Amino acid sequence: MITNNNIDNGKPFDWGRASSDYAKYRDIYPREFYEKIHSFGIGISGQKVLDIGTGTGVIPRNMYRYGARFTGTDISENQIAEAKRLAAAEGMDIDLFCKSTEELDFPDESFDAITACQCFFYFDHHIAAPKLSKLLSKGGKLAVLYMGWLPYEDKVAGASEELVLKYNPKWTGKGDMRHEIFIPEVYEGFFRKQCSEIFDVKVHFTRESWNGRIKACRGIGASLPQDEIAAFEREHMALLEKIAPEEFDVLHYCAICVLEKI
Repeated sequence: MITNNNIDNGKPFDWGRASSDYAKYRDIYPREFYEKIHSFGIGISGQKVLDIGTGTGVIPRNMYRYGARFTGTDISENQIAEAKRLAAAEGMDIDLFCKSTEELDFPDESFDAITACQCFFYFDHHIAAPKLSKLLSKGGKLAVLYMGWLPYEDKVAGASEELVLKYNPKWTGKGDMRHEIFIPEVYEGFFRKQCSEIFDVKVHFTRESWNGRIKACRGIGASLPQDEIAAFEREHMALLEKIAPEEFDVLHYCAICVLEKI
């Protein structure tokens, strides 16, 4: 269980509670997202890449085809268990460990690149910045990655978000808009910014898969008791039957920032 006063006003959350839904419904990044990461020299053949906050191993599994050797770490045992299951089912050789980013103990210069997707804002950056720098080889790259729906531009996303807030008013994931990834000043002593980019994507869902995606967010599946999750799901599916066709696209934006080790 994680408690952070800067996230959800201190309401505790545990990604392990949402692992089964996370594995089923959150592998949704479109192909152009991975192609963009690869175009920045991340995950290319011959590289050793560490994916921190790997969750169910979405980044390593989807970038496996590019030929890099991936290692994934996450603070949640349940997330790592799902990542191992999914990697094994796909015949992928990915090293996966339950370990927080602040406690990583790989030898110095073990990796050519590090990826951090949907997780960067959870870290203690005063610990993470020097640690990640040490783990990278000379000239190694740290790619900070994010994708979020746009509730003020997409009516389905906006309506779903309002329902999340009904069940969890403390949720601070609301109201996202396009913005560059914020990199704390502490990283300036260890990295230089190589590039930063934002682009829109449309992600395809069914009513079931969108409900699953929302249920697997921090504001619902990772923080609410089971009876409230079930009540949310019933109300959300009823809402989707009123406002959305059986299949639809949801407007998202992607943000990528690549830092190079000094």
